[in-house]
Amino acid sequence: MSRSRSKRDESDKKGDRKGKARGGFQETLRSLLVAVVLFLILRSFVVQTFVITSGSMEETLLVGDFLVVNRAAVGSRIPFTQIRIPGYSDVQRGDVLVFDPSHTDEFKLVKRLIGLPGDTVEMRDRVLHVNGQELDEPYVRHLPLADHPDPWMDWQSSHLAPGMDRAAYRPTRDTWGPLVIPEDRYFMLGDNREESLDSRYWGLLEGWRLEGRVSFIYFSYDRESVRPFPFLREIRGSRLFDRVR
Repeated sequence: MSRSRSKRDESDKKGDRKGKARGGFQETLRSLLVAVVLFLILRSFVVQTFVITSGSMEETLLVGDFLVVNRAAVGSRIPFTQIRIPGYSDVQRGDVLVFDPSHTDEFKLVKRLIGLPGDTVEMRDRVLHVNGQELDEPYVRHLPLADHPDPWMDWQSSHLAPGMDRAAYRPTRDTWGPLVIPEDRYFMLGDNREESLDSRYWGLLEGWRLEGRVSFIYFSYDRESVRPFPFLREIRGSRLFDRVR
């Protein structure tokens, strides 16, 4: 009798251990699933990261800068749709924004917001004017490159201000406009003006394509260095945690 009871007790203990093991595995799996869901929610609607791979925003942003982008500030798009969740602030002229460009599906871009809906924007010999006033742009970098008309800019004739002769309009990189920005459209420019492929060429940006406002640089290194392991040996310490303006 006692031997039989001992076997039952031992069997019960093994069952308890197996049950606890299953329960522990299930709890771990649930924790992992919750963590993944929270990460996806944060990634989709709150913050994201972005890496600079071109020089179109120099000197504000350098190749090798790793950015934190605030998606919640300007609202975020529900993945795979054009539906946006409202942000807690409006985009402002001068914001550095990440967006999904209309001319390519291969990558996202970062540029500075220059023209808001209703604005009239133009450039005269590299000097930018918004609503008839010259815009102070201390962040702009210029290079001594020749200027000439570009067929990519022909789209601008559809948005010329009243009174402009569309037939005679020949925009160039440094002289174009005045253009009137329609509702829910935005005009984006790179700070490195002569080496930026931006709204001058590919056109106006729809509001639903905005991804977020760049907040700060959390890591930076010289990606063009020829030294081994540049991400360890070529860290730009002075840029770490710099706010982007």
